[in-house]
Amino acid sequence: MIQEWMTAHPKTSVMVIGFFVVFVMTIVQKYFTDQKRLKELKARQKEIQKKTSEKKGDVEAYQKAQKESMQETFQISMEMMKHSFKPLLITFLPILLLIWWLKGVYVGTPIESSWIWWYLISAVASSIVLRKVLDVA
Repeated sequence: MIQEWMTAHPKTSVMVIGFFVVFVMTIVQKYFTDQKRLKELKARQKEIQKKTSEKKGDVEAYQKAQKESMQETFQISMEMMKHSFKPLLITFLPILLLIWWLKGVYVGTPIESSWIWWYLISAVASSIVLRKVLDVA
């Protein structure tokens, strides 16, 4: 029944699936990461970027500020990546299996060769909206 609907309405079904997958991933991201800490890290990154960009007029001062901030920025990035790893582990295999299954569902439909692009476009758009609505760092 679901597969019949998906093959009858391929574009709509890919977009609905894209939204649903991103919704699940966003919920996992929200509840399996320390949102407060991630927001602190992002704020610190912006602060460093602002501090560095204030010295753009003076080439030497800018280069020096950039070198000084590079190590701290790297450490912040590593910590952010560490926080993101657990949700990635939780969602990676199910999404991989879903994509493998979808590939077979859309064989013989008008979007057989382009379904992945429809999925990616809907997923990116959904991610932008859901991250704002659900306040996910």
